[in-house]
Amino acid sequence: MFKMIQKRDGREVPFAESKITDAIFKAAMAVGGEDRQTAMELTIEVLKLLKKQYNGNLFGVEDVQDLVEKVLIEAGHARTAKAYILHRDRRTRMRDAKGELMDAVEEILEETNRENANISNSPSAKMLQIASAASKKYYLTRLIPEEMSLAHQRGDLHIHDLDFYGKTLTCLQIPLFKLLSEGFNTGHGYLRPPKRPTSATALAAIILQSSQNDMHGGQSFAFFDRDIAHFVEDASDFETYQAMEALIYNLNSMHSRAGAQVPFSSLNVGTETSEPARRVVKNLLLAYEAGLGHGENPIFPNIIFRVKDGINYNPGEPNYDLFKLALKVAGRRLNPTFSFMDSSFNKEYGDQVSYMGCRTRVMANRRGPEVTDGRGNLSFTTINLPRVAIMSERDFADFYRRLAVILRLAIRQLHHRYGVQCKLKVKDMPFIMGQKLYLGSEELRPRDPIEEAIKHGTLSVGFIGLAEALTALTGHHHGQSEESQSLGLEIVAFMRQQLDEASAEYDLNYTLLATPAEGLSGRFVNLDRKEFGLIPGVTNKEYYTNAFHIPVNFPVSSFDKILLEAPYHKYCNAGHISYVEMPSPPMHNLEAVETIIRHMHDHDMGYGGINYPVDFCVGCNLTGVFNEDNCPRCGSANIRRVRRITGYLSTTERFNDSKLAELQDRITHK
Repeated sequence: MFKMIQKRDGREVPFAESKITDAIFKAAMAVGGEDRQTAMELTIEVLKLLKKQYNGNLFGVEDVQDLVEKVLIEAGHARTAKAYILHRDRRTRMRDAKGELMDAVEEILEETNRENANISNSPSAKMLQIASAASKKYYLTRLIPEEMSLAHQRGDLHIHDLDFYGKTLTCLQIPLFKLLSEGFNTGHGYLRPPKRPTSATALAAIILQSSQNDMHGGQSFAFFDRDIAHFVEDASDFETYQAMEALIYNLNSMHSRAGAQVPFSSLNVGTETSEPARRVVKNLLLAYEAGLGHGENPIFPNIIFRVKDGINYNPGEPNYDLFKLALKVAGRRLNPTFSFMDSSFNKEYGDQVSYMGCRTRVMANRRGPEVTDGRGNLSFTTINLPRVAIMSERDFADFYRRLAVILRLAIRQLHHRYGVQCKLKVKDMPFIMGQKLYLGSEELRPRDPIEEAIKHGTLSVGFIGLAEALTALTGHHHGQSEESQSLGLEIVAFMRQQLDEASAEYDLNYTLLATPAEGLSGRFVNLDRKEFGLIPGVTNKEYYTNAFHIPVNFPVSSFDKILLEAPYHKYCNAGHISYVEMPSPPMHNLEAVETIIRHMHDHDMGYGGINYPVDFCVGCNLTGVFNEDNCPRCGSANIRRVRRITGYLSTTERFNDSKLAELQDRITHK
């Protein structure tokens, strides 16, 4: 009867009525039917309608499917019709995903996606991101429950590192001394324990690189000074300095993840008082201060200096000189940042709390020892706080109802992901699990599932845009109004309570994260602007403000910013950080740096640092703050501009558009 049919891509192909029969029969079988004769009879009814409606003219695949649905419903086959419609919808979403994937590949081939400022534009990076795009589409359409997948696509929440959803974990605090003292295998042979400092730091760099290849987040040494001290006991300052310089050089040049990026590395130091440990910290800081080969500012490692009363906070304490040196280096190189062991939520653990540069913190543990070494975050999902506020239309009761619903969805989504992660085997993470880096992996064999280890990790719900949410709810953010500040603290306390209840319900370590939003800050606001339009103070910028931070363009003193942000740290047990912006490297005003860091310490912050611009001319090696496009000394346009982004340092050409917009809006704090 019919010769040709038009495909969705415009091609005309021979018409086959058997395909209609097959589709109806499969839908019937899906709901318990097995009568192919009925499917053939229904096909005849579809053909009659096609002849009547198109009278010999060309029709398309969608036209046929519309008529199949009509015939099934009118013939009383409601259950078969529903199965057919669901199958059709699923196939449509798969086709759409494939089309979107091809668009993404085309874009990546031109330039890599800048969601992550540590990823280059190299061929390896392009290949990795093409695989990432395909992986995301697979998980959203095939693995993640539809309710959760749609919430991510709408922008109600954001599943971080979606491309690694079922492949691995986020991050780890690595037990460095265990590996160096026992030796380890990266898959190509055993590396024996080192004997000298340079060998120890060379292996430390390899450990960070190998760990990053097994995970999608950052890698950190929780006690770098303590763990390396064993290998510098009889070393001179010169030899120790050479070892630390080599480590910094390696961590800014050696690549992982198929050559796409250098390791996201963090080193926690500062509270070990033995002479070898002090020598490690002193020379690490001096090597970092010296910079790279031409004096460039190192990007990695992120050095985190632990501050603790009785050890290094006051004159006369054993490591006070190291604290002063850390302040000096921070005044020139942006690092170290500072973690505060005396804060109300860290103090109970002594000096054992470690952070990562991205702000991640892992400490309390429902399922085992409360330690940092050998543990990390398993995965995290961020809720779109401004969207919840916009939709509640200033009805506070409705806001909390909506917030509770989206928090529960995020909690269930993390539990779904945890279930997928638990089924991974030791051999799937050959270095992290195979070399027994993760707490609880010691007795596991290559084909054992990893649940016994990862039960010690954390599942984190994060949030973004408290400032914009408060503006949507009250007309003012928490820097503008005491009432908004009170409401902000109430909202974050509510979220923490929900996560604590989830921990008890699931007997897992659910925690609240002050999200380090990078690509996400622009993604959420773009989706919300399309749906809700331009809302002053909410959707009229290219980004949402990170977590609980005061908006970057709001004029506030450094002391007031600290006072406003400090109370949020105690609620965000998965991680938090606050910064003060300065106009230039304060290397000649270290008193100001110390005053700021002490103000953070004294007002119950957990983790903080100072920000300022650092520009470097590749042509003549001049370092400073260049307000023009060209070097003021040699005129070169080849300027390397280092800034902090989501905790780590990067160069501005790797910032995405939303983060560039935020960077341009940043003002200094007096």
